[in-house]
Amino acid sequence: MELLHIKIRVSGKVQGVFFRASAKEKADELGVYGFVRNEPDGDVYIEGEAAEEILYKFIKWCNLGPSRAVVEKIDAKPGTVVGFTKFEIKP
Repeated sequence: MELLHIKIRVSGKVQGVFFRASAKEKADELGVYGFVRNEPDGDVYIEGEAAEEILYKFIKWCNLGPSRAVVEKIDAKPGTVVGFTKFEIKP
């Protein structure tokens, strides 16, 4: 299994709607390691590592987010694998 790294920026109504907590729950469910944090501009930023098919499912979830979120745009770019060992919520 080849490990891939992805950087995701989610825009829209994504802060104050439990996006970070829901992203961690989904990442833990799928086996994605990395982190999620709120950005000063109102976006949510995520870095994750997993196999390609798992990352695809995670990105698909990020396009929807939790029920109270309104995702307007998502930008996902590949990155360099750093070897995350868990998924955490950063402030």
